[in-house]
Amino acid sequence: MSEQRDNRTSGGDRTTSAPPPHGFETLAIHAGQTADPATGAVVPPIHQVSTYKQDGVGGLRGGYEYSRSANPTRTALEENLAALEGGRRGLAFASGLAAEDCLLRTVLTPGDHVVIPNDAYGGTFRLFARVAERWGVQWSVAESSDPAAVRAALRERTKAVWVETPSNPLLGVTDIAAVAEVAGAAGARLVVDNTFASPYLQQPLALGADVVVHSTTKYMGGHSDVVGGALVVADPALGDELAFHQNAMGAIAGPFDSWLVMRGIKTLGVRMDRHGENAARLVQLLTAHPKVTEVFYPGLPSHPGHEIAAKQMRGFGGMVSFRVAGGEEAAVRVCDRARLFTLGESLGGVESLIEHPGRMTHASAAGSALEVPADLVRLSVGIESADDLLADLTQALG
Repeated sequence: MSEQRDNRTSGGDRTTSAPPPHGFETLAIHAGQTADPATGAVVPPIHQVSTYKQDGVGGLRGGYEYSRSANPTRTALEENLAALEGGRRGLAFASGLAAEDCLLRTVLTPGDHVVIPNDAYGGTFRLFARVAERWGVQWSVAESSDPAAVRAALRERTKAVWVETPSNPLLGVTDIAAVAEVAGAAGARLVVDNTFASPYLQQPLALGADVVVHSTTKYMGGHSDVVGGALVVADPALGDELAFHQNAMGAIAGPFDSWLVMRGIKTLGVRMDRHGENAARLVQLLTAHPKVTEVFYPGLPSHPGHEIAAKQMRGFGGMVSFRVAGGEEAAVRVCDRARLFTLGESLGGVESLIEHPGRMTHASAAGSALEVPADLVRLSVGIESADDLLADLTQALG
């Protein structure tokens, strides 16, 4: 059956060479997005199609045969992702967790071991603790901001070291180059979840990472209207293996979702600049507020990872977390009183969001080494007028 063909021979085989010498914003708008040859349309069309006419048996036009294996709209996104991260291959998925699942089942076998960070997205922890573990994958937790702790957590069958930087929700910072050296010496791959930073602020592959993971739902899409995920790799051979599993497992990004993510990426640079500017204004308020006991933001000179973040990032991003005097119930009240900040999960959209991680995004980590403080509030700072955000946060804190 044609839909069971190896994706390495399909239109999805778009191994990307070194990106042209263009700036990030230029690549965001143009990489993988040539004008439509039939009409001249400057925006790639949405190829809302499941199958393709063949010119005789096995005579594929452009390598396309079935849209699970490859779709021109998804191909455009995947080429764009690879260019932005400076990778050799990009792959787009139905969600960030679908991307993570494909990666785990490609590079691991039962009995293998992974080092995971002590601060990470609750869904990632759930994937390891309640899904991969049942499949025979072992995992242990390490403080990823400490390369020595990562080295101590390595085992004979460690095949991957997984980090988030900045991390979710405590905004921890990992020295990617240092941990890449530790992982490489042990023969393990370094996987970096780059969702919080986006490739505009940080490019882990250039620092030695092997794989970059994204929830493209977040800053890449940027408008809270699409769910998606991505993997970008430096090694074309690994890219081929991932593409095979992507096709075999099937959790691909649909054409319309791919188009929405590409639309969002075009303005990623300018949006990230505003996210960061607004976040810095709010951090000034929070650090001086009597009802805030601690602020987590890599842009603060007092942040333990500030110097590393300044070295490996273009800016400090739009995510801010803080602890509230009065404990868990006080933190929940701050979330409930916010008006302009929308109470909701997710992050990275143009609108500002507020949440209580312990009861929301990180509830699955309760009771584990990844449990978050009960008095923690997380902000995804949007691109609204900063004065309006300041006023809303001030009244929410009371």
